[in-house]
Amino acid sequence: MRLIDFQAADQRIQTLMRRDRLPNVTVCVCGPEGILFEKGYGYRNKELTKAVDGNTVYGIASMSKSITALALAILECEGKLSYDDPVTRYFPNFSVPGAPKDMVTLRTLAQHTAGIPPMEPLEWSIAMNSTERDSESLRNLRASAPNQMDTIDQIIEYIAHCPYPTVGAPGENMSYSNEGYAILSYVADQAAGMPLEQFCQERIFAPLGMTRTLMDDDCVSARAMAGENIVSLFEYEKDALVCDDHWSVLPPFRGCAMVKSTARDMAVYYRCLSNYGVHEGCQALPRAAVERMIGPEIPATDQAVYGLGLYKRVKSGHVICEHSGGLHGVSTKGGLLLGEGYGFAVLCSLGDADMDDIMWTLYNAVTGLPLEESHRWFRPANRAFSDLPMLQGSYIAHEGEPAVVRVDGAGHARVSDHETNLIYCGAARFLAMDQASPETLIARLEFFFRDGRAWGVRAGSRIYTRISQEQSAAPEAAGGAK
Repeated sequence: MRLIDFQAADQRIQTLMRRDRLPNVTVCVCGPEGILFEKGYGYRNKELTKAVDGNTVYGIASMSKSITALALAILECEGKLSYDDPVTRYFPNFSVPGAPKDMVTLRTLAQHTAGIPPMEPLEWSIAMNSTERDSESLRNLRASAPNQMDTIDQIIEYIAHCPYPTVGAPGENMSYSNEGYAILSYVADQAAGMPLEQFCQERIFAPLGMTRTLMDDDCVSARAMAGENIVSLFEYEKDALVCDDHWSVLPPFRGCAMVKSTARDMAVYYRCLSNYGVHEGCQALPRAAVERMIGPEIPATDQAVYGLGLYKRVKSGHVICEHSGGLHGVSTKGGLLLGEGYGFAVLCSLGDADMDDIMWTLYNAVTGLPLEESHRWFRPANRAFSDLPMLQGSYIAHEGEPAVVRVDGAGHARVSDHETNLIYCGAARFLAMDQASPETLIARLEFFFRDGRAWGVRAGSRIYTRISQEQSAAPEAAGGAK
């Protein structure tokens, strides 16, 4: 049995909680011997009187994507679909402008390589259907929405006539697309002959004993399941902590972002994937399905690669597969050590919070690394980039309100209202570090070139495309499910 110092990890997590002013976090590590470490920090209600624990129900947002990808992989094992099927087999009217229809497959949607640019439908769906919430941003989105954005056909129609340039040919470039996973949810319905929600309950959650996990689109079922042990949703507004119980409602984005669960259930889920589908000594999930998601077909390098629903990377000889999540009042991260029998979950009900340092603390505790060890895979090259003028310009993404990255010719960039210094990391990769706080990472940037200049930049996981000088006055904001 591996000796793990979770007492030191616990102390570091408390320090990180104070640093980041988090109202709550629940963490769980599940290993070969069962639950190795589980603890709730902070409180789940506005009055800060009700503590969170391993059974507290949270939204997990985009951590849901691996569950949808797994459902499709199980269906593929049963011969009911193929990840190489064109999307038009299930939705004949589907198209990505300028791309041959046969090239846009379920795989390209699942790996975010279909060429779909960042776009508004998820944020429109939240604005139009989350009627209990209001803000200037939501009002602006409601004013611009072409419809209620509550059906998959509306999403498919918008993709087909999207006014923004694609971000590469199908299979060429990874750019995160919530719309792709919305479509995959409805593909799963057709292939399974039942709603994805029911399939996940019967084929994933029940076999793994995930009794406090479900997929719903409005939190009504989750509240009934949770009893009173469910979080309220926190945000910082003008540096003040505010709280509500108004969960995001986005009907077509079911398997994209709508699973509710606990840290304990999710750690068990990831441990099962780590064991290639084995749970408590039984093959609860098809091994071939797990291998399809994160097995040998997906490269294992120190640079994160998106497989089917999970990123895959190598750190100090350990293969880590993981995903984060974020929505209103939701910031999460889950992961596993492939083949080693360890699953991890970190759940928080504060929006726009970064769970990386807490998750890295848990990874490091289990693998024997220093607890403060960084897992950044963009590393400074300790030399300058020789062609900075090729980067100069403005780049835009239309996910919610427009988000703009502006790069000058001297190695600086404005990202999400932050003035940053660009630290060259080899190839066309840069760390954008906050000028006011040089140790604070604002974004990872990777540029794409054509005809002697950059045509786009991947900021985090989305590709922003170059815009003209006139367009570059657009407001700088950010949106979307992680």
